[in-house]
Amino acid sequence: MPIRRLPSEVVNRIAAGEVVERPASAIKELVENAIDAGAHRIEVQADGGGLSRILVVDDGRGMTADELPLAVERHATSKLEVDDAGDVDLLNIHTLGFRGEALPSIGSVARLTISTRTKGSPAHSIAVEAGAVSGVGPAAFAGDHGTRVEVRDLFYATPARLKFMKSERAEAMAISEEIKRQAMAHAEVAFVLTLDGRPVLRLEAEHPGDEGRLRRLAAILGDAFGENALLIDQSRDGYRLSGYAGLPTYSRGNAAHQYLFVNGRPVRDRLLQGALRGAYADFLARDRHPAAVLFIDLEPTQVDVNVHPAKAEVRFRDPALARGLIVGALKHALAGAGHRASTTVADQALSAFQGGSGGWRPGPAAYQPGAWTSPFTAPAPAPVIPGLSEVSARVEPGPGLAEVMAMTPAAPDLLDRPLGAARAQLHETYIVAQTRDGMVVVDQHAAHERLVYERMKAQMSEGGVARQALLVPAVVQLEPAEAERVAAVAEDLAELGLVLEAFGPGAILVRETPALLGDTDVEGLVRDIADDLAETGQTLALRERLAEVCSTMACHGSIRAGRRLTADEMNALLRQMEATPHSGQCNHGRPTYVELKLSDIERLFGRR
Repeated sequence: MPIRRLPSEVVNRIAAGEVVERPASAIKELVENAIDAGAHRIEVQADGGGLSRILVVDDGRGMTADELPLAVERHATSKLEVDDAGDVDLLNIHTLGFRGEALPSIGSVARLTISTRTKGSPAHSIAVEAGAVSGVGPAAFAGDHGTRVEVRDLFYATPARLKFMKSERAEAMAISEEIKRQAMAHAEVAFVLTLDGRPVLRLEAEHPGDEGRLRRLAAILGDAFGENALLIDQSRDGYRLSGYAGLPTYSRGNAAHQYLFVNGRPVRDRLLQGALRGAYADFLARDRHPAAVLFIDLEPTQVDVNVHPAKAEVRFRDPALARGLIVGALKHALAGAGHRASTTVADQALSAFQGGSGGWRPGPAAYQPGAWTSPFTAPAPAPVIPGLSEVSARVEPGPGLAEVMAMTPAAPDLLDRPLGAARAQLHETYIVAQTRDGMVVVDQHAAHERLVYERMKAQMSEGGVARQALLVPAVVQLEPAEAERVAAVAEDLAELGLVLEAFGPGAILVRETPALLGDTDVEGLVRDIADDLAETGQTLALRERLAEVCSTMACHGSIRAGRRLTADEMNALLRQMEATPHSGQCNHGRPTYVELKLSDIERLFGRR
């Protein structure tokens, strides 16, 4: 078959298939155009999941009548600078959109109308229908300047594409997610989203700075994220990482609450996602995922944003620097959080206290003077509160517990400590402490397990990982590319106690393994490392196995549930928790303590 040039309309539709995958991607391109045009307010409307109608209105600079025909012409753009020699530097890009394909691609598969005006000039419009461009004509435009883009019957010119669209509801959800990502990246811009005539999102512009960004993120992800997010702001060698990351106890069952941005672009990057996972690997189980919104800003020449038609992926000139910055900054922030646990832990505890319908609610008699003589004795059996049968106080006089019950009031300085003064032990498992404005319930085993674990990690980092030589070196067969990746990080693996080397094409020879692992499955370990390198570029498998061993050893070496503690022992544990980073969660990301404020307890009993 001879080589032939494709008709221009076919070329445009092929380009549309790369750039406009679904209604949400069309809206992404239009919103990024508005942001590049200096818009301070962007309104988006979508009907029928965006397939029937899309409308994007902004208050940006607008376009002149002469620019309109160029705007719908392929590879025509205002976002790339051309030098005197006619050369364009595609690696020095300071805008979001730059390819000049979005508008002509949308116009080739839909009915597109653009109305625009610049400040002090009359408004003009142009229309494109299935690639056919109309002439420029006068138009009505409500604002003093800006652009109004309307897209009707998306993909009507390519019926086969419509068969691959999801339901209108699914497409609408994708649109909502896209607007949320854009709003996170540009807190200084106001956004309004209306779906099928129903307002679903209205975000006013925020002031520049960390506080404004956090307010925007809380408005999108919920107040709980704002209350449990740690500020991230670190720079290294021209790379700056900023944003917010959730506490480990504010984790999720999937990665849906992870948002990554590079120079203001929402991206889906395995390198960055792997770095995020690695930073939390010491605090979360494999089936839990951190919540985070992270922004990397760097010189455009240090990152290639031209590797994906939809600009969803990027390539860093120094990927190790980007990964190391994320891991280091997040671990620093998590260490700074100390013993802090998420506020959602207390919310869940209060919900358990309140129980479902029909649960006990205190009546007036409960507050009569003299009705209760002490926190541990009552004239009648205490009512059972649904959901807390395992934690309800079961007082049985005996050695140790009598000391706790007879405890004298704690010194005032202990009440002012973050975790307060120990008052009682319940079920030989939970420590109850009083603070100045509330109470704290501590899981003694989980808390001490974390303390032992952190101590073991510190010892391991100071003395290195002890190794054990294999009597017979193990040969692990891999794919040639996998073996090459593993051999390339041999020095890093040696620091973790795993000594290996290349052993011909597609083979790895293992000579020593970490002593902590004992009699381990060497082949399985190396294959896991190879999988991690292919997926994230990091050696997480070995680190996680070492962490699991330390965690197991810490579990066996910590205070067990069922052991009675004296008042001094309980207070000593609370003070150690306050002084130890990450003590607010156990080694699997579960909370080690619950704090209830006095105001919450009073509301629970109807006093407020």
